[in-house]
Amino acid sequence: MVGAAGPAAVKITPLGDGRYEVAAEAGRTIAYGARRGGQTWVFLRGRVYVVEATDNQSRRARHHDEAAMSAPMPATVVAINVTAGQAVKAGDVLVVLEAMKMELAVTAPHDGRIRDITCRVGELVQPDVPLVAFDEPESSNESR
Repeated sequence: MVGAAGPAAVKITPLGDGRYEVAAEAGRTIAYGARRGGQTWVFLRGRVYVVEATDNQSRRARHHDEAAMSAPMPATVVAINVTAGQAVKAGDVLVVLEAMKMELAVTAPHDGRIRDITCRVGELVQPDVPLVAFDEPESSNESR
C-alpha cells in the first residue's frame, strides 16, 4: 500500500465470505472483496478499488465486454443512463448500481451502440450477469 509518506506495510488476513482484515500502522479495518475473471474488486472505507491479476495465464470465463458490463457482486440498479439503440463512447456510464451502501458505475468498455438493456431500476442483480448488450462493432470501412 502506498500512502502520502510512501509505501506502508500492510497485513491482509482472509476472514471468509469475501471479508478481509487489513492491518497497517494506522490501525485495522475490514475490507470486502469480490473476484470476477482476472480482477478483484475491493471495497475499503467507502471506496472501490479494482486489482488486476498479474498472472498472464489467468483464465477468462467469458468475453471481456460481457464481464465489463455486469455487476461485480449482488447489487441494486439505481439508474439506467442509456436506451436501446443509443450510441455511446468508451467510459460512458451506462448503469449505476448500489452495493454495500456504495455506488458502482458500469461503464462502456468501448465506443458502440446499445442493443439491449437487461435490467430495471430497483432490480437486484447478481454478479457476472450482463446488464447491457452491445451491437456487434461496425467495420471500419462502413460510413457512420
